Formats: sequence, structure tokens, C-alpha cells
Amino acid sequence: SILRLGEYKSDENAVYFMGLDPVFSAFARLYIRDILQMTESTQVPGIYFYNSHPIYKVDVLGTVVYKRERDDFFCYGVDDSTGVINCLCWKMRGEPQTSGAQGGFDPVAEMRKLQRAQQRRCRVEIGELLRVRGPVKTSRQQREISASVFYKVDDPVMAVQIAWMMELPELYRQCYDKPLQLQSNTTRYQFLKSKATNIIRDFLNQKSVVKFRPYDVQDLLLPLVNSQPQEHVAGPSGCQKLRQLLKEVLQTLQDEGFLYRKVKSQDEVYTVTGQDKELVIAVKDVIREDSKREKYAEKGCHVLHILSAVRQRYSLNLSKAALELVLKSLECNSDIISSSDSHYTML
Repeated sequence: SILRLGEYKSDENAVYFMGLDPVFSAFARLYIRDILQMTESTQVPGIYFYNSHPIYKVDVLGTVVYKRERDDFFCYGVDDSTGVINCLCWKMRGEPQTSGAQGGFDPVAEMRKLQRAQQRRCRVEIGELLRVRGPVKTSRQQREISASVFYKVDDPVMAVQIAWMMELPELYRQCYDKPLQLQSNTTRYQFLKSKATNIIRDFLNQKSVVKFRPYDVQDLLLPLVNSQPQEHVAGPSGCQKLRQLLKEVLQTLQDEGFLYRKVKSQDEVYTVTGQDKELVIAVKDVIREDSKREKYAEKGCHVLHILSAVRQRYSLNLSKAALELVLKSLECNSDIISSSDSHYTML
């Protein structure tokens, strides 16, 4: 099924998904008319909605139709032929300090030239073309743009304006006028799986569990699965989906090294890596003994050598991820030290 934000009764629902909408991260190129008519979020101040797309910063190009100057900023009225919006453009302050360079290239002098050139570009007169990028805000019940970037555009043959007018309708067709679509089942299930993984991990840590079987922890996920929309647990397949979710959670924890199976058999027993004291002793013994050998005396034992030795002594099914978790714990406790990214030796 497809989740269509544009079909929501209220744009406020889209605020929960705004990080998934690429429009939210971009300077939206909108007609000024649409910027003035956007509705503001009541939940997150400074966020506006156009066709359910969350927007907080825009990019506009238009002609200056009025100008007000203050000590710290300019107020330019920008008109793109669909509407006029007030743009608050801060003046640049400060001059570079005098350089001590004697002859040759003087970076401070060059920086001063660049600043003066920028100041000239930022001082715009009525009738000139101005481009403004920045967040939208509402001040005194009036919509305006607080410019983060603004500059005068030299466009004697109107090439920039023509390109802009041709680009905007295409952006509206391909992006702004289309509601955001998410694969709701996939997104929802990934969230469910992540939450279930945290539940199992937290329980095992809090209870200091060393070994367990899947049915020992399965009921922990039952309230989580039952709280999902009906299609996830409908009818007799609910138990099957619960077992499938638990299977994927246990596999994730194995991939992270948090769990491993010491012996693979029909009796599905998982060992919590951090609680396996015998494993910790086996790893320390390998490093202690082999670090004394001439081959490993200088750099210490490589992680793959430690893995091979521990597998032979303790468990053939130990994963590299689980071993690295043990090594990290031993290093944090100052039992061993890493002589390089992949070598370990005793203190």
C-alpha cells in the first residue's frame, strides 16, 4: 500500500514525515503567490506547507519594487509577477584587519576587494533584479523572507528570467504538485523491527541474561505486534508474523555481535556475548599466551588470529562481530591494549 500525504485531511500530519521529504531540505523555488498563501504549522513554528510538502526555506527571483534601509539591514519588496514579498537582507559588517604582508600577494587586501564587490552586489535599487534565498517567517502578520543569501542579478537580455520562468512550471509538475509517497508497509515494519530489537536488547541487559531460547523472550514482543494496524496481525497469521519478527530481531543482534550461538543444533540456544565470562577468559588467554611468541611480540595478535584461536578452543560458531565486542570491552577495562587497528596485546 502507498501512503499519500496529500490525501491526509490535515497538512499537520505531514510534519511527522518532513525529514523524508527532499523538498524540506532544499531551498524550494516557489512562486511568491504560493509562498504568501502557504499555511503555517501549528505544531512546529517556522514550518509551512505547500500541497502537504513541509517548507521552511525558499529561493525567489524578482524585481525590486520598493526599498527601505535601516542601520543593519535592507528591506526589499521583490515582485515575480505573481505577488510581492518583503525580503529582510542583512548588511555585511566588519573590515579585515591590516595585513603585515610586504609586497606580493596580500590576502587581506584581496579579501577587502571581495567584500566591497559583494557590498556593491547587495545594494540594489528599485527596478533591478534580485535573487533571495532564506527561511520564510511571519512577522506582524506579514509573510517575509529572512535572507541567508541575496544578490543583484545582471540580466540585460532577460536570459536568467526566461530560464527561471521555464524551470518553475517543470518543478511544480515533477515535485511540488505531487504528494509525497512512501512505502508505508516497509517504513512501518522497519520501525517495528527497530523497536523490537531495542526491547529484546534492553531486557537481556537489564536481567543480565547469559543464555536463552527464542520462546523465552517471544512474549516480550506480543504487545508491540498487537498494537500494529490490523493487516499485520490479521487472523491466524498473527503468531507466524510474531515468530518471523523475533527471528529477524535475533539475526540483527547476531550481526551486531550482541548474540551468538555457541553450538548450532536443533535446540536453538543463544548466548549474550557480553555476559559470557568463559568467552572473555578464552580471549584473554589467547592474547596472553600468543603475545609472548616471537611472531606476535612486536605488534601483538591480529584480530583474525585471535578469532581462529578462540574458535578452536571455545566455539566454532563465534562471529567476528562478537569477538570485536569482547575485545572492545577488554580494552575499555584496560585488560588489553590495541597496538594498531587490528592488533592486540596484554598490558
